[in-house]
Amino acid sequence: MIIASTSTIYEGKYLEYLLPTLKTFFKGAKTLLFIPYARPSGITYDTYTANVKEAFANIGIDVKGIHEFKNAKEALKNAKAIFTGGGNTFELVNQLYENDVIDTLKEVIELGTPYLGTSAGSNICGVNMKNTNDMPIVYPPSFKTLGCIPFNINAHYLDPIEGNTHMGETRETRIKEFHVFNETPVLGLREGSWLEVNANEIYLKGAYTARLFQKDKKPIELENSKISII
Repeated sequence: MIIASTSTIYEGKYLEYLLPTLKTFFKGAKTLLFIPYARPSGITYDTYTANVKEAFANIGIDVKGIHEFKNAKEALKNAKAIFTGGGNTFELVNQLYENDVIDTLKEVIELGTPYLGTSAGSNICGVNMKNTNDMPIVYPPSFKTLGCIPFNINAHYLDPIEGNTHMGETRETRIKEFHVFNETPVLGLREGSWLEVNANEIYLKGAYTARLFQKDKKPIELENSKISII
């Protein structure tokens, strides 16, 4: 799995910063199944899939959206590679349940189908979706997600800006509030960084460290190397 904080970094094209990594990660896959359920800015599944198709053409991979198949479960089972894009995590999780594919997605990932998630598509890799930054525009049947990693992701993690007069809560404050009621560790994943997961081994990659939050413990910075979170 590749679990990325974002699809696009500042002034870059869609997935551009990740393409060298994806070319190796998806080596041997000529086709990719895209899950467009998160619908950033409310765009249609077809428009979203077309954008992804254009990006993956740069590394010789053809893309088809899961919504284009009559049987979504079979599409997942037959996929050579899978990508779930960003957008609204509530709607993404809602559609995974509505289409009855969340268990199938977890199954094929655990059987070895290479998976890429960005933003909302990364949020669902964790134990639950409670650390998304998104507005609850819909109410999914459950906040439980794939649980492919033993912690939650806070994508697009932002550090407090010194001297900023904004009075709203920081990401760290929000995560501390989460840990009043929850035990699950949370990884603040900054834009430009990602996780590479192979079985039980997890490596932090990219330009930045990540910030690990655990209940009743001081947050720590994780360097770009193999990480262990209990």
